[in-house]
Amino acid sequence: MTLAQTTSKFTERIITDLPGPKAQALLARDAQVVSPSYPRDYPFVMDYGRGAEVWDVDGNRFIDFAAGIAVTSTGHAHPQVVQAIKDASDKFLHISSDYYHELQIKLGEKMSRLAPMAEPAMSFFTNSGTESVEGALKLARYVSGRSRFIGFLGGFHGRTMGSLSFTASKFTQQDRFFPTMPGVTHVPYPNNYRPLFAAQDQGQAVLNYIENILFQSNVPANEVAAILIEPIQGEGGYIVPPDGFLPGLRELCDRYGILLITDEVQSGVGRSGKMFAVEHWGVQPDIMTTAKGLASGMPIGTVTARKSLMEKWAPGAHGNTYGGNPLCCAAALATLDLVEQEYMANAAALGDYLLGRMQDLAQRYPLIGQVRGKGLMIGMEFVEDRESKKPAKKFVSELIHEAFYNGLLLLPCGVSTIRFMPPLMLSRELADEAMEIFEQSIKAVSDRL
Repeated sequence: MTLAQTTSKFTERIITDLPGPKAQALLARDAQVVSPSYPRDYPFVMDYGRGAEVWDVDGNRFIDFAAGIAVTSTGHAHPQVVQAIKDASDKFLHISSDYYHELQIKLGEKMSRLAPMAEPAMSFFTNSGTESVEGALKLARYVSGRSRFIGFLGGFHGRTMGSLSFTASKFTQQDRFFPTMPGVTHVPYPNNYRPLFAAQDQGQAVLNYIENILFQSNVPANEVAAILIEPIQGEGGYIVPPDGFLPGLRELCDRYGILLITDEVQSGVGRSGKMFAVEHWGVQPDIMTTAKGLASGMPIGTVTARKSLMEKWAPGAHGNTYGGNPLCCAAALATLDLVEQEYMANAAALGDYLLGRMQDLAQRYPLIGQVRGKGLMIGMEFVEDRESKKPAKKFVSELIHEAFYNGLLLLPCGVSTIRFMPPLMLSRELADEAMEIFEQSIKAVSDRL
């Protein structure tokens, strides 16, 4: 029996040692044939899921606060999403993007209606977040005639070579892959909790740095095609920017004829309590990327842009084979309906509730340096002490594993932050149960370290 099982009062969820015998057998098979590059945090081997709960192959039950990295927005196996996939599969499984089908057109129409842009929008359909980012970069270069870009330290935009050139959340993601796409300059992402500038307003300080230092000394503004940013930084630590920053960035882009690309791969589709996180600040991007939660687990993403930009793409300028797959489009349409009608509001309400509970925890546990987020995109940063703010890396690693052994799935981000990104249909009852497990896990790790 594991230490976590002996110290937790929630042992009824966990009926075997972890990993159990069936899981151990599958882990051994996996080690022989699957790439070791996947950054797996603990040995969870899934059997099935319903809503915000999942079961492993040995029958152990867990509450899922990772949601496949913010992907299963409507929960696992939502009946409306599953039925939409089944109905689509009865007709045909694939027709390449050389042709047309109604589900793709419907999804394009829905994205145009939902996109946070004043003018109509057009979408290019992809298979993943990184492909969406690649498409956005190509579109920006194509329509602007410019070749440079600006990204942000701490950002994560994918692992293919163009996207990887922007990704700057962990050096291991870039290690041994240089050179990536040239022409990308990184600037700090404004973080009031860990300020890099001697200024009260970190957002304005970053804007001043771009305009008055970068543009004057290193990067000609008239060569910058676009600035790529996550409205809420994901892998970098679930960092929410100061309120004036994104509007100021929009104004800066307008002054210099630079396109603004917002990466909504993790923050979009209702996760922040708005359909797209950039809407919290009333900012309209020129180009937007989506993926992850768009189809509740089916592999699809979009490059969605102002129509006046995307209609400039000539036939053959960009394409793919699987983009806009009918099963994925069906799942996306069902997902967007559910999010728009109910789950986006639930994410906002449950997010406020969880933030309150977590802030209460922060009052009682000095290791919690800051709680931040919007909707069901919440980060809790742990520090060794609040004065120095030294990241508590070991504590976070131990805590994530302790929570797993107690029946709660979590993932880290940043240097020492735990992110809470459950399915958007999460109930108050499951939220309370998860918080009980989490606090019990904090106590167990605190006693042990």
